[in-house]
Amino acid sequence: MEERNGKDRPRLRWLFVVAILSGSFLLFLVQPMVARMALPRVGGAPAVWNSAMLVYQALLLGGYAYAHWLSRVPPRTQAGIHMGVLALAALWLPIGLIATQLPGSAEPALWVPWLFGASIGPLFFAISAQAPLLQRWYSVASGGRDPYALYAASNIGSFGGLIAYPLLVEPNMALKAQSWLWTAGYALVFLLIIACATRLPRGSRGEAHVPHTSPPPGLRRVLLWVTLAFVPSGLMLATTTFLTTDIVAMPMLWVLPLGLYLLSFSVAFRDGELMPELIGKLAPVVVLLFGATLIAGDQKYAYFNALIGLALLFLVAVALHWRMYQLRPAPDRLTGFYLAMSVGGALGGVFAGLVAPVVFDWTYEYPLLILAAGALVPQSFLLRLTARFWQGRDRWLKAAVLMLLIAVIVAWGLINPGNSLGSLHDQLAFVAVALLGLVAVGMRLPFVVALAGGLFLFGGWRAVETSLSGDRTRSYFGVYTVTDLPAERRLAHGTTLHGIQLKGNRATMPTTYYVPGSGVGQAMEALPALYGPGARVGVVGLGTGTLACYAVPGQQWRFFEIDPAVVQLSRDSGAFTFLSRCAPWAQIVLGDARLRIGEMPDASLDLLALDAFSSDTVPMHLMTTEAFDTYGRVLGPHGLLLVHISNRFLTLARVVAGAADRGGWHAARMEYVPSALEELDEATSSDWIALSRDKTVLDRLTAHSQEWQPLAPWPRFRPWTDDYASVMPVMRVFQPSMVEE
Repeated sequence: MEERNGKDRPRLRWLFVVAILSGSFLLFLVQPMVARMALPRVGGAPAVWNSAMLVYQALLLGGYAYAHWLSRVPPRTQAGIHMGVLALAALWLPIGLIATQLPGSAEPALWVPWLFGASIGPLFFAISAQAPLLQRWYSVASGGRDPYALYAASNIGSFGGLIAYPLLVEPNMALKAQSWLWTAGYALVFLLIIACATRLPRGSRGEAHVPHTSPPPGLRRVLLWVTLAFVPSGLMLATTTFLTTDIVAMPMLWVLPLGLYLLSFSVAFRDGELMPELIGKLAPVVVLLFGATLIAGDQKYAYFNALIGLALLFLVAVALHWRMYQLRPAPDRLTGFYLAMSVGGALGGVFAGLVAPVVFDWTYEYPLLILAAGALVPQSFLLRLTARFWQGRDRWLKAAVLMLLIAVIVAWGLINPGNSLGSLHDQLAFVAVALLGLVAVGMRLPFVVALAGGLFLFGGWRAVETSLSGDRTRSYFGVYTVTDLPAERRLAHGTTLHGIQLKGNRATMPTTYYVPGSGVGQAMEALPALYGPGARVGVVGLGTGTLACYAVPGQQWRFFEIDPAVVQLSRDSGAFTFLSRCAPWAQIVLGDARLRIGEMPDASLDLLALDAFSSDTVPMHLMTTEAFDTYGRVLGPHGLLLVHISNRFLTLARVVAGAADRGGWHAARMEYVPSALEELDEATSSDWIALSRDKTVLDRLTAHSQEWQPLAPWPRFRPWTDDYASVMPVMRVFQPSMVEE
């Protein structure tokens, strides 16, 4: 009998591994899937994504709390209750959004959580509980074997679901097919959980239940679990924000931090002889050197900074999750441990995703979480020499002297500060602080002081200085910085130039992408000839309001802007005066442009300029064939649509061509490259596509410039629709040999 049980143990383990992995795969597959389903209905505002993430975290926390509550009843009773919950949640299949529309006066931050919760709440809740629950069942079924290693399977499954959606599911399946795929996966997980339940002990062994045999953890231990979960979760979201705002706004970059965060559990939740030595020495060094370098945010090394930012996140997450694993309780306290971890993860997400954009005007959460990581990562002395240095009763006197020395060096480095990686003073000061920090590894307080000094030297002081000057604004849509130079004023969105206004008698001159020679500039100057003196113009994306200086009295202008902070900068604060000087009568419509345009009557515009792609990100729901149908309805049969497709990462021409072919539009493209003289007036290269359902209108626009070329269709490209859209086929990184289209 014992021999048979020994042979059966690998089968038992693999059954639970497959069940846990499959459930976690579904859990992270459903998140981007349902958010994608919601885009046409609720728009692409970051408030929508923040609200959705808050719902996910709340449901995950609820699922872990439910699993913790179930641990109070006998295992086979747990199985019966949980299968009942899974069966009840199946009433919400196939997965999708409930049939309701966003009211025009609704607040997305309140309405969207209700929509997501009502649509997938029961399914997400039921699946989210199974990872801790099945680990507890495995411990019971295997006679008390340690179940924590199974958490690695859970996170591998989560990572797989996260990566599978953008790489495999979204590019190859429409939303309806995705919904049925997820439904089939749910049925498979249900069967696997039933199979796991059958392995629970029967009879008196299965029903006799002693709630806990190990002593309960103290409050201090629970708070430490929460803190150790809080920092990696917050750092994951802060890394995503920091990289996409201040380093490089590459599409889908958010997948990498989340994926590395999930993988860190698989690495950390295991025993090994090398782990303590490796983490204790490597983690503090990486935090000290990489953290300070990233805060500098030098754009000359943007991609390198992105890589070290991801490496820093992964190592910090592994170190803190490994420390949490070392502090884990006995298996009978497992569900409480995971509940505390879920609380910390949710609080970290709320801090970095919801609180920080309101409280801070810059990504201050990033250096603060790096500093917290430095205070929490395990530490051991790097060398025997440093270990001997810190021995003895006078080690705290040595620590005080070291911290004072660090403060003096930081002050010296700030006497003549430089930019980015700085002046010679900056660099020498940082090298000195870094060396002292390496000596301090193993002594937590002086190490944290050295880390704080490095963060302050390499960028921290500049961030504080800009905040105190009042030249920066932050919203859920990004960080906006106004730079006042002698001859011009600039607006940057993160590190992406958002607009330039010249000073003096050139203050009303259009600049950057909107100069007269650009595609949109030529279209704006042709307005009187095309539509007469009362042309009706709509612009999606306000920016600095540059396009307003093409307006003439008698025309009707309407700007669609999603971010109130941009309206404040471009109209209310006087920072930029294009609007007030050129078109003070222009109307500004706040909200998601597709939703607001959809509310307009037929043929109410003559020209619509679509310029909503800030920081190279693409509001996908603005580029579907259904969205273009809405534009065509509002423009009427003779209207003109201008689409700005300048993008460092995506070849959007094929997306527009697909929509044009599907919707019966005639299209021409203009890739504008300014001359050396035009560059002196802050003209920049731009790529515009003009579309009209009236070929005569398009011909009249393009007849006077040879730079306009017909937009050829791509027959093998599948147009984006509300039911199907994927950025994978249009990412330049996957087309290295492609000639610019």
